[in-house]
Amino acid sequence: MTFVLGLTGSIGMGKSATAAIFRRLGVPVHDADAAVHDLYRGRAAPLIEKAFPGTVADGIVDRPKLGAAVLGDPQRMKALEAIVHPLVREEEEAFLRRVSALASVAVLDIPLLLETGGEVRCDAVLVVTAPASVQRERVMARPGMTEEKFKAILLKQMPDADKRARAHFVLDTSRGFASAEAQARSILACLAGRPGRVGRQGHG
Repeated sequence: MTFVLGLTGSIGMGKSATAAIFRRLGVPVHDADAAVHDLYRGRAAPLIEKAFPGTVADGIVDRPKLGAAVLGDPQRMKALEAIVHPLVREEEEAFLRRVSALASVAVLDIPLLLETGGEVRCDAVLVVTAPASVQRERVMARPGMTEEKFKAILLKQMPDADKRARAHFVLDTSRGFASAEAQARSILACLAGRPGRVGRQGHG
């Protein structure tokens, strides 16, 4: 039975780097953002074009146009989520079925895991964190990032302290790669032998 570990963290906290560490340690990782990216080039594109005409070109969703179409309109955002979220869940479930016989632990990398109630699909939650000053430095170094954009992103995300309070495991990425990898190995050692939900009757 595969133990499902939900991986999340606010922008600039090192979630993607942590997911990469788990992959290097042989743990299968499902990347929700990558799944959305693939869906925007595949199954979701015709559905999005139907709901938001003019946002798809050559079978691929034009993300800036789609962003402009839903920006500031909660109803349109809900309509988009109603298209995309079930498809991402299907991809996630297919991933867990594939790895259930192969891996004792699988990671679901989901940026808004706690904000969307996704923790109910996991056996435990791992939150990656770093001091606010480190987070800010990382995010502001990104191309095209502005103070306004950073503030807007933070407003959509649960505060880091709240995420940490709801985590089963916390991984601090501010002390360098070797430290992060050591923490990841420690978490995997802690999970060794723990039964998970995938493969259990009624799950997976």
